Amino acid sequence: MSGTWAGIVFLLVLVAALALTYKPLGDYIARVLEGRRHLAVERGIYRAGGIDGNADQTWGTYLRSMLAFSAVSVVFLYVFLRLQHHFWPPYSVPQMSHSQAFNTAASFVTNTNWQSYSGESALGYVVQMAGLAVQNFASAAVGIAIAIALVRGFARNRTDRLGNFWVDLTRICIRILLPVSLLFAVVFVGAGMIENFHHYATIHTIAGGTQTITGGPVASQEAIKELGTNGGGFYNANSAHPFENATAWTNFLEIYLLLCIGFALPRTFGRIIKDNRQGYAIVGVMALLAITSAILMMTFQGIHHGTVPTAVGASTEGTETRFGVPNSAVFATGTTLTSTGAVDSFHDSYTSLGGGVTLVNMMLGEVAPGGTGSGLYGMLVLAVITVFVAGLMVGRTPEYLGKKLGGRELKFASLYLLTTPALVLTGAAIAMAFPGERAGMLNSGAHGFSEVLYAFTSAANNNGSAFAGISVNTVWYNTVLGIVMLLGRFLPMIFVLGLAGSLARQKPVPASEGTLPTHRMLFVGMLTGVTVIVVALTYFPALALGPLAEGLH
Repeated sequence: MSGTWAGIVFLLVLVAALALTYKPLGDYIARVLEGRRHLAVERGIYRAGGIDGNADQTWGTYLRSMLAFSAVSVVFLYVFLRLQHHFWPPYSVPQMSHSQAFNTAASFVTNTNWQSYSGESALGYVVQMAGLAVQNFASAAVGIAIAIALVRGFARNRTDRLGNFWVDLTRICIRILLPVSLLFAVVFVGAGMIENFHHYATIHTIAGGTQTITGGPVASQEAIKELGTNGGGFYNANSAHPFENATAWTNFLEIYLLLCIGFALPRTFGRIIKDNRQGYAIVGVMALLAITSAILMMTFQGIHHGTVPTAVGASTEGTETRFGVPNSAVFATGTTLTSTGAVDSFHDSYTSLGGGVTLVNMMLGEVAPGGTGSGLYGMLVLAVITVFVAGLMVGRTPEYLGKKLGGRELKFASLYLLTTPALVLTGAAIAMAFPGERAGMLNSGAHGFSEVLYAFTSAANNNGSAFAGISVNTVWYNTVLGIVMLLGRFLPMIFVLGLAGSLARQKPVPASEGTLPTHRMLFVGMLTGVTVIVVALTYFPALALGPLAEGLH
């Protein structure tokens, strides 16, 4: 019972910390992205790239800039991974295969950070720093940029301009991600996380064997790994490794980092549209879903059926003993509600219903608070759907934030909503249909299906965490999951920018007696309901075959 109360206190302190930074961080992000002044280093970057920092782009140009940047990033990282065996020791490691290099490049550029390899043995320090860490910053910045473009679509009128992608990308990296990452990297080093370039060390164990211990610039990458909701671990054990997560209080800081930007962006949204009440409504829905998920996860992991779990009072298998069950459950909730994918415990060892919660968290579209940027634009698309449904109920043309939601807007929103479930369910169905891919499952029955479903849910939602228990380092899985990651990232972004462009061209519509107030508790409840119902209706059959069937067995 003491562990349960400690977990509740842990959760309450986390909520308080996020609440305290909601306003200052959200306001700061708004000032950075809406300001007209360029820093000297930013002007230098613009000159080097031939960019006019004062020129706004149409949604089509903004989209092409984002896609071009991401395509070049995928190619660069793929080549980097294929050439890593040419670097000098201890930075040279065996060459990565074509399929695994493609999978890894797609994974880190899409903010997924799915890893079909063990970081300490498959990658050298150069690739970890100049390849993966760079994409940790860039992919997070791209997500925030797309969210801000959609917010500008609501805020602007009678224009086809949404801002400048290159300016947004540069400012987010230099003024937001880099300073915060630097600060927490120093804190992490002080807490005991390693930050060095040492050669690998071979030690002799007390059992008479040998073990290779790697060094590496870990603390600096750990900060952006969580802040940017990336999640890719320097080590295979990820945040359960003491070099990546040294103490119980660094575990708290990591959870805080992976949530703070996602929860602050609704404040940024409210500031830019000049109505902070709208930001409070959006963050209220996010908080309600997140707290509910955390309570369910802690409850299910506290269930102790069986001799050993009953003896220890909880389901401790796969849990890092330094953190305990409640704190690990909160970490699992945060990492799957965002697109982080970092883990400090083994999700495959969770109870069937606890594992089901991690699945549902991702299936919600990771909107509570979601990834850096992707959570906000996902929630705003759901808000558009909610307003449309409310409009149908009262027989009025739906309006949201002074913009009419017609056929064009609803098509973009609907396509956004359908993309990820189509990728998840189609990919899982194909994998289960092929005997070779079924053979890669280390478990049969409902749990084996959950492993496959989790893999495609994680890839399509750009989460990156793994249920494990399935061999994914094959040509088929590397290729298919890489394609799913790319489609799951960039197709929704296309629809979001199309929606933003359509909204920005409209003239504002004054509120009337029939306009649904979108800053009140009624709307918060409706938006929460639409979010949950859409997921339930879409994924329930698949969940019934996996975690629900196992949990009710």
